[in-house]
Amino acid sequence: MPTLRLALAQVNPTVGDLTGNAEIVRRVARDAATAGAHLLAFPEMMLTGYPVEDLVFRHSFTAASREALHRLAADLAADGLGDLPVVVGYLDADGPPAISADAEPGRGPRNAAALLHGGTVAATYVKHHLPNYGVFDEDRYFVPGDTLTVVRLGGVDVALTICEDLWQAGGPFAVARQAGVGLVVNINGSPYELNKDDIRLPLVRRRAAEAGATIAYVNMVGGQDELVFDGDSMIVAADGTLLARAPQFVEHLLLHDVALPEPTGDGAATSEPAGAAGEMLEQRADHLRVVRTRLTDAPPAPAGPPAVGGIIEPVADEAEVWHALVLGLRDYVRKNRFPSVVLGLSGGIDSAVVAAIAVDALGADRVVGVSMPSQHSSEHSRADAADLAKRTGLDYRTEPIQPMVDTYLANMSLSGVAVENLQARVRGVILMALSNQEGHLVLTTGNKSELAVGYSTLYGDSVGGFNPIKDVWKTLVWKLARWRNADAASRGETPPIPENSIGKPPSAELSPGQLDSDTLPDYSVLDPILMAYVDTDLGRQGLVEAGHDPAVLDRVLRMVDTAEYKRRQSAPGTKISMKAFGRDRRLPITNRWREHG
Repeated sequence: MPTLRLALAQVNPTVGDLTGNAEIVRRVARDAATAGAHLLAFPEMMLTGYPVEDLVFRHSFTAASREALHRLAADLAADGLGDLPVVVGYLDADGPPAISADAEPGRGPRNAAALLHGGTVAATYVKHHLPNYGVFDEDRYFVPGDTLTVVRLGGVDVALTICEDLWQAGGPFAVARQAGVGLVVNINGSPYELNKDDIRLPLVRRRAAEAGATIAYVNMVGGQDELVFDGDSMIVAADGTLLARAPQFVEHLLLHDVALPEPTGDGAATSEPAGAAGEMLEQRADHLRVVRTRLTDAPPAPAGPPAVGGIIEPVADEAEVWHALVLGLRDYVRKNRFPSVVLGLSGGIDSAVVAAIAVDALGADRVVGVSMPSQHSSEHSRADAADLAKRTGLDYRTEPIQPMVDTYLANMSLSGVAVENLQARVRGVILMALSNQEGHLVLTTGNKSELAVGYSTLYGDSVGGFNPIKDVWKTLVWKLARWRNADAASRGETPPIPENSIGKPPSAELSPGQLDSDTLPDYSVLDPILMAYVDTDLGRQGLVEAGHDPAVLDRVLRMVDTAEYKRRQSAPGTKISMKAFGRDRRLPITNRWREHG
């Protein structure tokens, strides 16, 4: 059996940076060639970054992607890497953008993969299954492919597939079995969700069994707006054996030697010359044609000791989420070229966790924490904010808000909630002023539970350009804080989050003796309701049957339904759940459908 040294490049591209992304390919290709790789694969839409959203409708962008692809093929050859087959995702198009009235059926932008070899584009594949759920709108953007590309490489038939092709039974993987391939390469832009790594391995095993072939699954890593990609690249044998698995949330070149079968039966047959050099067409199977290209028939010679990629075991849930939040914030700041961040430090658990995430992501010297006490701020809250600053080493400042609040009240007659909101909005003004003056990105600190029920002040505590814990339920915020402290202690470091911030009852401290529980059910009661209503769309009847108090339900559901206008104006934040607020959950603001009493 031929043995191929596979190299899976788990890297971090940036949307729109065609030049920078191509440089990543060239750099990693040099490393892979030095390591003796026989095939190198990069993630989905590597050249353009992913997702590109409405950039697909700009002809200049699709044309630039195609030009960058051919230039990259030539550059790899000029680098002395022309003999290394490289699979690269890119944006293709063969006609007007799909939104154009002049577009022809079956023509338009395509989510594609190219195999680069010998200074040319030796083969291409177009994604067949287009996801159209959650954050994905690929039916809006792309035309599906109708062929399976099979490349003869080192005496092995290798099929090319892209992301969603793996998630659907039938289609390319079923046809791969009919075509007799020994290896299926699957390139991905698969966003992170909690426990998604537990789903991927069984999924890859099912597709390996369906194809009767080894699967090389490569996923990108890094943050892109609300999305964060966790890598978790892997190689799984036809019998379901996990051969190698990369770590999550870091760039990594996974190298592993895989023994693969030579083509037999249908896999060795070709028919109907397609007209292109080295390509052959076969009849349709399951609505997909098979296009074959020959690169090399002879198995490669052994190159030094075997390459063993190793298997990285998944980490605990809290560690996984923490790494996702850190990476999401780091890349949002880095890719948008912010020098630093600023946030309000109240002494409470939410701002403490956001500050610790920011310090882990950027370093303490790039994080500014501002205590903004009012006459209602407790002494322990001020002390807890200062304690966190001391533990983490961030730039700590104090800006009392009471003089500014008093000036407003001297000129306006306000009372009750209006005064509470005024305090929050004064704090927002201070943070935005510091942002304007010093160039910081303002981080807002509201958790998912608060966003769900509208427990925030527009243009006040909700002000900011990014929210690291936007998709984190309040009960999970506490778990993350405890995990981060325990992780620090296990390494002999100072836990970053004060125990007082973790243990005390949550409060906005906008009126005397105020607690969250004055307005909201206990979070141990609230979060299970919200998780079911928001994440799984379970209705009132189902929630009652699940054992929730009807009176509490009606109050909570009313708050969720009437807060949609606030969520529409909230800052973007890293998605870590199956249904984050934003593109995952799209409800009308003007809406009279109600399930609550």
